[in-house]
Amino acid sequence: MAEPAVEMLAEEEGKKRPALYKYFKTVIALQVSDLHLKAGAPPHVRQKGDLRPMQGGPLTGQQIKDGIFELLSEKQKQIYEERGAIDFAYDVGPQGDADRFRVNAFQQRGQMSVAARRVSRDIKNFAELYLPPSIEKTTNYYQGMVLLAGITGSGKSTTIAAMIDHIAKRDPVHIVTIEDPIEYLFTDHKALINQREIGIDVHDFHDALKYLMREDPDVVLIGEMRDIDTFSAGVHAAETGHLCFGTIHASSASQTISRLLDLFPAEGRRQVRQALEFNLKAIICQMLLPSIKEGVPVCPAVEILYTNASVRKLIREERDNEIIDVIRASYDDGMIDFTGHLHQLVETGFIDHATAYEAAPNPDELRMVLKGIKSSSAGILG
Repeated sequence: MAEPAVEMLAEEEGKKRPALYKYFKTVIALQVSDLHLKAGAPPHVRQKGDLRPMQGGPLTGQQIKDGIFELLSEKQKQIYEERGAIDFAYDVGPQGDADRFRVNAFQQRGQMSVAARRVSRDIKNFAELYLPPSIEKTTNYYQGMVLLAGITGSGKSTTIAAMIDHIAKRDPVHIVTIEDPIEYLFTDHKALINQREIGIDVHDFHDALKYLMREDPDVVLIGEMRDIDTFSAGVHAAETGHLCFGTIHASSASQTISRLLDLFPAEGRRQVRQALEFNLKAIICQMLLPSIKEGVPVCPAVEILYTNASVRKLIREERDNEIIDVIRASYDDGMIDFTGHLHQLVETGFIDHATAYEAAPNPDELRMVLKGIKSSSAGILG
């Protein structure tokens, strides 16, 4: 039997609000992750991983478009009309105390659809995100490149926000972020933080990266390394003595290197390997899993790679598939592979066996580890 529709919040009397405000506010009140709007269907929210319809019936395509255009600048409306899609951030509530949504409005079958992800205004620390303590090491470098890898919705932005916030609370440095759109609003603390949003504060990534080094940053966040320009800018920042954070869509440490190489033509990949050999400090791969622990709806499973002499040698010699063996032999140095972390999450009661097996890169290997059988290259596993 289908679950009942999610109850909508009542309209606020005496206040003129944007037409779609009540839907965003309902998402906040329910503490769910996503809002989906599609012409001819009721609004849906993602609750504990599943989409559920909201009460109130379907919306028309015109209602959705009018409601979204109410939130956009004239320039953003023009971008949508020209490209058929627009990314932007929307704050719900008074400035300085607002919940933030990362919104993608896109055209499908001639109508506008919307996918909006709620991003809490509160930046959680590593412990509150249930991340391994060794992840703090990523914030201790003064130079180099740290990459967060994972699919869309894997919590990369949340983890990288925790890293930036940790640095800001500890160090008197200048942090510059280039984001599309800005997701978390950082507080300076001991640092000075400038956040530049593509399309609002600067025309495009090319212009933002062009002026980046003139802004005297100590720490740089490039929202996503999506092409040659963004990766090259990250490398340049690292090579000139800065600590650079970036995200990329990849599912493991070795695949992260492959994805970066794929950005470049074959004749340029040797140079990319040299850049990674000398500048890459860490790769954190992450996925979010439903949790069975009370009060914890989801928890991250991670693979952590810190570059050492062995990793640099493997990158140089194009033996990326052997990096997993270095990770497994280096648990004492704060590294861990997905199999090892899934094992820990099961043992500590965060996830059940079924979830672990479904998420495991190699379910048979995980089954052996859970039975206490050590892998030949698994270091301290078992």
